[in-house]
Amino acid sequence: MKRTLIGILAVGALGLGLGQKTLVFGHNGEPVSLEPGNITDGISIYVQRQIYDTLVDFKPGTTEPVAGLAVSWFASQDGKVWTFRLRQGVKFQDGTDLDAEAVKFNVERWWDPKNPTRIDAAARYEIWPKLFGGSKGEAGSLLKEVQVVDKYTIRFVLTRPFPAFPAAIGSGYFGIASPSAIKKDGAKYGSPTGSAVGTGPYRLVEWRPGDQIVLEKNPYYWKKGYPKTERVVFKIIKDPAARLAALKAGTIDFTTDIPPANLKDIESDPNLNAVFRPSFNVGYLALNPSHKPLADVRVRQAIAMAINKKAIVQAFWGKLGVTDGHFTPPSMKAYQSPKVTDYEYNPQKAKQILAEAGYPNGFDLELWYMPVSRPYFPTPKEIAEAMAADLSAIGIRVKLQTKDWAAYLADRRKAPGFQAYMLGWTGDYGDPQNFYDPHFASPITDLFDASGKPLDLKELNDLLVKGATTSSAEERKKIYQQVDETTFELALRVPIVHSQPLLAKRKNIAGWVPSPLGSESFETIEKR
Repeated sequence: MKRTLIGILAVGALGLGLGQKTLVFGHNGEPVSLEPGNITDGISIYVQRQIYDTLVDFKPGTTEPVAGLAVSWFASQDGKVWTFRLRQGVKFQDGTDLDAEAVKFNVERWWDPKNPTRIDAAARYEIWPKLFGGSKGEAGSLLKEVQVVDKYTIRFVLTRPFPAFPAAIGSGYFGIASPSAIKKDGAKYGSPTGSAVGTGPYRLVEWRPGDQIVLEKNPYYWKKGYPKTERVVFKIIKDPAARLAALKAGTIDFTTDIPPANLKDIESDPNLNAVFRPSFNVGYLALNPSHKPLADVRVRQAIAMAINKKAIVQAFWGKLGVTDGHFTPPSMKAYQSPKVTDYEYNPQKAKQILAEAGYPNGFDLELWYMPVSRPYFPTPKEIAEAMAADLSAIGIRVKLQTKDWAAYLADRRKAPGFQAYMLGWTGDYGDPQNFYDPHFASPITDLFDASGKPLDLKELNDLLVKGATTSSAEERKKIYQQVDETTFELALRVPIVHSQPLLAKRKNIAGWVPSPLGSESFETIEKR
């Protein structure tokens, strides 16, 4: 009753214009879950960042790692053991203590498929093996053991060196949750009918699916003087035009993923400010080899050649987007090969290549587009339509498809997968490994071979392992330049855009520092 009552009071206060201590954020979709380690999408992470803290945080507005729940960390001489010293005196929002045992409890849930506290109803937990080479018991697993050294010291024993480990464990997927709350809630944890309990600035009050999520100030928060506001409401508004209209009307205070075409509209409104997130993403078109025509690399390259990427980016992003052949964003130029420029836009040549591959009359193709706007694709349906029009010029008959966001993310991983689909990635930390491994490390769980097995690209995977474990900065640059060339030639994921996401706020909102990592804590934001 308490949760529901507070939620009603929050909404009532907003309706009466009494929300001075309440921030209302226009959110672009429904979270998949509020359970850390069991999500891969930025929509879920944005809410989780308010509820949970991670071991390592990032300096506001940058990808620079700084202290979070861990105040310090260091590696052994061989780079295979990382030790973290935890912040003392921190409590979870249910009043229980944060200590090394609590951290170990969380990590073992993410890492171990046989962990009894995993939630069976949604037991995906796919992000850990993607970032750390595999789950417990798998040959590629980076993690060998988690050790509690003392009450406030946790140690990670790795199978091989991994210089980016602190930044990786600090990514938004891995908020530290209360073991007591997880044990108490069981399968309900992180769902609309359950709890979500961390050490972050806000605690969950209510999750009304399809409508809103209400958070209130965490009385146990360890940062003195924060958060600056008493309550945050995540108002779920999937349509970007509707979010902008709500911002203009004052029913929300700030929002993200506004179409770049609306920049002038925002700048001309005396009540609004345009806000820009530093560019650190890629929006791509995935081409699945399980679909017979796409098994031929020539066909995939012809598709890349047929899409007028520059015209599409100019039309939908203007000056807030760039396109090139690199899967990593421009800020990672040191890891990009000078041999990679972009796919030549040449429909006639693309049509000729299709004919040489055995498809002189083209073929049918299902192209899936996301049902929600994201930083890399703010208007996915319209962008999909533009790509479909380009492909029709070389005889590829496109049928556009979409579905609910959670199902979209899950079903692309069910063999044989979507034939072609749009998605993207915002970096979790400042290393090329974080862009490449989740998309190209074997097994690739959303792209399949003719037999329906997840794609295994051994030579590329070997390069990725080498890149992730090499300590020499110069050697890593050379390795990832090879990866850049290989992924470009494979054309399994065709980079469409690296965008500078457009955000917007009411002028009375202060203290918002957008992160290049795609989401940030709201603890510093206040309404004036």
